[in-house]
Amino acid sequence: MNGWDQFKVKYAAFDISGKLITVLFLTTIIGWFLYYTYLPAYLQFVLPSGFSAALLQPWSWITYGLIHDGLWHFIGNALGIYIAGRYILNIFKARQFLTLFFLGVFAGALSFILASGLFPTFFRSPGLIGASAGVFALILFSCAYFPESEYRLIFLNIKLKYVAYFLLATNIVMVAFQINTGGSLGHLAGAAVGYFAAVRMKEGDDILESFARIGDFFINLFKPSVKKSKSEHKAKMKTVYKGKTASSKTASTVKSTDQKKVDAILDKISASGYESLSKAEKDYLFKAGKD
Repeated sequence: MNGWDQFKVKYAAFDISGKLITVLFLTTIIGWFLYYTYLPAYLQFVLPSGFSAALLQPWSWITYGLIHDGLWHFIGNALGIYIAGRYILNIFKARQFLTLFFLGVFAGALSFILASGLFPTFFRSPGLIGASAGVFALILFSCAYFPESEYRLIFLNIKLKYVAYFLLATNIVMVAFQINTGGSLGHLAGAAVGYFAAVRMKEGDDILESFARIGDFFINLFKPSVKKSKSEHKAKMKTVYKGKTASSKTASTVKSTDQKKVDAILDKISASGYESLSKAEKDYLFKAGKD
């Protein structure tokens, strides 16, 4: 087995968060190569400031989120994706994860374009790059959906809701003091998307389903090229979280007694956090999500 085949095997074993990190690493390397060899090509990936330039380069509303300006910039975003994936992917599907990420990237682009177009003297950045807006969407979704769950930070456990407070306060201060104003505003826009999606989905409204076609498109970029039948292509994702939409979509495949058990586990998560579940409950929820 050659090196490329080994890479494909390892890549296939990753969950969607690992695959997203891998793709972002590769696109970032390509971006660095273009920056040092042919700058005009690199600038096609960068989201320009202001209305006119951004409208003439619409693909950059997404591509800016695929490159980073330094190694630590990439590492920070990769860590955020990994941590958010540990919480989100226990309940939600890969296409929801990706849909949320790219919605955050798009929201970050929109906020930057509007701000730099309306207030050019305050938002003076010539362009925007980095996946941070999408990462903030994932992180704030995790914090809003699992507020009482805890994350181990070096020597102490901190609840996710306090992580959200810290990140929001930090970026508001940075905008106010004109520190990375464009990037910080993009972070806040992505955070707003993540928070709104979490609130709606906790109420049983699968808001991400409206954008599922976007998730389907991008998730296919992370899969090997295989032919699918029309029936497989049209098959819809089933979710296991509590709510009217989830109940109607899983009624034909999950027995009512099983659904009650899933609902009870989800209620426990909402009240006490994911970490309060026993190993048996975590295993049961994971199995239900795969069915």
